[in-house]
Parts: sequence; structure tokens; C-alpha cells
Amino acid sequence: MSMHGGGPMGRFSSDPDKIRARNAEAPKIDNLLGRIFELFKPHAKSLTGTIALVLIGAGLSVLPPLLIQGAFNQGLFPSSGHPNLGILTTFVFSMIGIWLLASSLGIWQTYLTSSVGNKVMGSLRVRMFAHLQSMELAFFTKTKTGAIQSRLSNDVGGVAGVLSNTVSSLLGSTVTVLASMVAMLLLSWQLTIVALIVLPLMVLLQRRVGQVRAKIASKTQDSLSEMSSITQESLGVSGILLAKSFGRQASEVQRYENENKNQIGLQVRQTMSGQTFFATVQVFMSSIPAVIYLCAGYLILHADPISIGTVVAFTTAQARLLFPMMNLLTVSLDLQTSQALFARIFEYFDLRPAIKNPEAPKHLDLTQLGSISFENVTFAYPETGVDTEPTLKNVSFDVHPGQYVALVGASGSGKTTVSYLIPRFYDVSSGSVKFSGTDVRELNQEELIDRIGIVNQETYLFYDTIRENLAYAKPSASQQEIEAAAKAANIHDVIMGFPKGYETMVGERGYRLSGGEKQRIAIARVLLKDPPVVILDEATSAMDTNSERIVQATLDAATANRTTIAIAHRLSTVVNADQILVMAHGEIVERGTHAELLAADGAYAELVRSQNTLNHSK
Repeated sequence: MSMHGGGPMGRFSSDPDKIRARNAEAPKIDNLLGRIFELFKPHAKSLTGTIALVLIGAGLSVLPPLLIQGAFNQGLFPSSGHPNLGILTTFVFSMIGIWLLASSLGIWQTYLTSSVGNKVMGSLRVRMFAHLQSMELAFFTKTKTGAIQSRLSNDVGGVAGVLSNTVSSLLGSTVTVLASMVAMLLLSWQLTIVALIVLPLMVLLQRRVGQVRAKIASKTQDSLSEMSSITQESLGVSGILLAKSFGRQASEVQRYENENKNQIGLQVRQTMSGQTFFATVQVFMSSIPAVIYLCAGYLILHADPISIGTVVAFTTAQARLLFPMMNLLTVSLDLQTSQALFARIFEYFDLRPAIKNPEAPKHLDLTQLGSISFENVTFAYPETGVDTEPTLKNVSFDVHPGQYVALVGASGSGKTTVSYLIPRFYDVSSGSVKFSGTDVRELNQEELIDRIGIVNQETYLFYDTIRENLAYAKPSASQQEIEAAAKAANIHDVIMGFPKGYETMVGERGYRLSGGEKQRIAIARVLLKDPPVVILDEATSAMDTNSERIVQATLDAATANRTTIAIAHRLSTVVNADQILVMAHGEIVERGTHAELLAADGAYAELVRSQNTLNHSK
């Protein structure tokens, strides 16, 4: 069955991730940094505590170099010429106390930082999942499932470190750098100039490296997205079955291997892109103490003499500058790199569902519950080109409460599209679809969906127990209600024949069950929901004769006293329909009962003759 009544969306079709992979550029998002920091707003209290600890810790980090200066100048080498052990002991224990306090505060800060970061990441993941749930069906028909999974796992997971460490690292390192600079200036402004002379060059290099890494990061995530898509397509039960049926396992492995090689190359490039920069920074920062000693010697000989305590204290302060300076540069690079990932995340958040509830939805008219009306409906799928012929053209018909209406016609005639428009999976291009006398665009979609039960040709079951799959329609259902629905669907005895009964695991997509068993479970699920309207989309077309007979009898019982729209492949299943709509090329070409249409000897009669001829030839 083709969803669009035309060519299927192939497994190699284009999607947003594939397009951007070719362009090799991250999406442009306005006010990206502002939106990143907006994520932290709900955690303001914990964040405030983290900032306070960072500031205290940074302030404490300035004191040891000044205490070292005092220990040397007043304790080890005082002007009297003899060490003063009392003063030296005071300075030493003061330094130990500060280090102990700073370490304790650091543990507390790490806890708060990790807690805030992981909460933000968890919230981001849930928000994206909820947002994707709100997207219209068209979004999922043109986007690979693996690409969507990659956004939730790889992209959100890729920014985990940034969310956990960015604020505290930026603030802590900035304050520590500034405090260290103040301490250095207090000790010697001349030596401070020497120590910081290469800093502007480091900042310029960092910006350039960050731009390169951001581009590589975007390509890396696109590659991860493609790998997720290949995995989802090829390692699912359907994909494995297809590959084995055509002997294509080797080609699937080759496809994965090619993308994996691309991923390895990108990971190596991302890792190495900053190594030369960091090595250069480390060489400069590590060489500065030696230069400081040389400059100190020059100052002692040619300018104001500098005490040995000042030189030792200065090199200590400068050494304490190395780690936070490297950390600042690293975090800045991470921020630039992660902007590509955040842009991909916010790109999905910026997608707006095409199907939305009206601001003031109308309530269903219960006096007309179950009535359906199509009024001059024309529809073209939004993902097709603007010049494509519409799937439906000026379709009009009425279904009264409790009626059984069948849609028949060749594949691609628009039958399934009609079934999509009733629960408003898509909006009409023109005309209107009315449910219980009200245009579906004026109704709350949740209230609309709650009144409709759908049984598709391909039944989807979760990898869970039979009971949980049935209860999906009504999570609050009791075991008695579940069993009553199963009995009505003629599947209870089959279920009880399994060793674990209703606790039997159905396997991936229900592959442990036969087609007929899956369909009856799907019917039981709809019966448990108990909707006034049921849509049957070729529910028996893929079954053998015996299974079809059992399921059809179940369907007949399930649809009694309900409004039913049945998309029929086998015309023998709709001979008792109150109205049969014959569709061709997106239009209704005939309508009437089975007897009336046979008497008219038109398109329907020709379909019946064709099926009878086919059945006799078997």
C-alpha cells in the first residue's frame, strides 16, 4: 500500500539531515547563546549556589601566592637574617587550611554542577521528545527515524559536557584568571606585562581553531545521524528479513562500514584540530617561569630590587594562571564546537506543527456523534511538489451515524488518504471534512482522536506483553475489561493457549504472532477504546482465506452499531455495506449498495468480475 497513492518514499530519499550533510554547514539559529543560557533558568537556585561556590573558590585561590611571599620574606628570610619559625608556621598552616577549604568547596561545587547540567540535559531531551510527538504525520514520512533518534541521543548527548561544566568553568576560570592577574600586579607590574604579552595571540588562535572544530562537529553529527539511520533500517526485524531474503547482508555491512570510516576520520580530525594550538599554548605558558627568572635577574641588576619571596610568589601565581587559562580556552573551544550541536537541536525546536488545535476549539455535538461528511475535498500531500496532481479531487460524501461505508478502488486511487483526513492527520487543501457536524479543523484533536478507532493493514505491536499492547488503548483498563475486549475480538482463547497467557512477550513488532493473531489483537485494542467510529484500512488483505474468515467475522461483530469506514481490497468483505464508494484517480466515480452497483454494470462491476476471475484461476 502506497501512503501517497504514488511512488513510495524510498529508503534513500532526502531528509533534512542528508541535505545538510551535503552542504556541510550547521543551520543558522538566531540568538543561539542566549537560547542556550535560557535552558538554565528553571535551575536558578542551584545555579546561584554554584556561582557562589565558584566565586569563593576563586577568591581563595589568590591567597596562597601572597602567603608564600610572606612565608619567604617574613618567615624564611626576614630582614633580621634568621628564620622566624612562629611566623613561618602561621603562614604554612594558613595555606593548608585554605587548600582544605577550597577542596571541600570544590566537591560541593562539582555535585551542584553535575546536578544542574544533567537536569538541563534531561529536560532538553524530554522537551525534544514531546515536541516531536506534536509534529504532524508529514514530518515523519519525509524524515528518517534514525535521523530523529540521532537528534535525541547523539546531539543532546554531545552537549552534555557543555551543559554540565560550561557555566561553572567559564565563571570559575574567569574569576581565577582575574584574581591571579591582580595578585601578579600587586607583586610586580613589570613581570605581569612579560607574563601576559602573548595572551592576545592565544585568543586569536583559539577563535580560528574553534571555527574549524565547529564545522567538523556538524559533519560528525550528520555522519552519526546517517549511522543511526542505517542501524535502524537494517537491524530491525523487517530490515533483517529483507536483507536475508535478497542476500544483501554483505552490502548492508559495506554501507555501514563506509559510513563508519567517514565517522572515524571525522572523530580523528576533531580530536587533532586543536592539538597544535594547545601544545603551543602549553609551551608558551610553561616557558614563562623561565623568562620570569631572567627578567627578575635583569630587574635586580638594573632597577628596583625584587625579593626572593616576591619572585617565588609571582611564579606561583603565574603557575596558577596556567590551568584556568587553559580551561578558559578549552571551554571557549567547546562552546564554539557545541554551537553546531545546539543549532541542530534548536532547528528541531523551531519546527512548527502544521496540524494545531484551534485557539477556541468547538465541542463535539453528541447528538450527531458518528456522522462524517466530506464536502468538495481536494488534497495534495505537502511533501510533494506544487505541480503534482492532487491525491483527492472534489470528493464529497456523507456517512450517517452507525452506517458501514466501504471505499474500494485500485491502488493509488486515494482510499487511504480519505482515512487520514478524518482524524486530521493532514489538513485538506480545500473543502472541508466534518465530524459530528463540525469541521475537524475547529475541534480539539485529542477529543477527535478519542472518538475514532483505527485498524491498519500492518498492525504495529510494541516489544512488550500482550496485556500491555492491549492496554495501550486504555491504560486504566482492568484485567476484566482487557479480557472482555479480547473475547469480543475472538483472540482470548488463543492468548490463554500461550504458556504465559496475557504476559506473553510478542517480540519485535509482534513477529512472534501470526498475521491473523496480530490483527485480532489490534481489533481488541480498538474495542477496548470503544470509539463510536472505526476506520478499517484493508485489515484483511494480506491474510490467507481461513485467517481472513476469522478476522472478518471479528470485524463484523466489532463494527456493529458503530460508524465504520472500511477500505476494502477484497470486495467479498463489503457486500453488506450500507454504501460503497468506488474511487479512481482521487475521485469518487460510483456510489451505491453492492446490488445497485452491480446493476449499474460500471467500474464496481468490472472490479467484481476481475476479482472473481482471479479467484477462479487460483
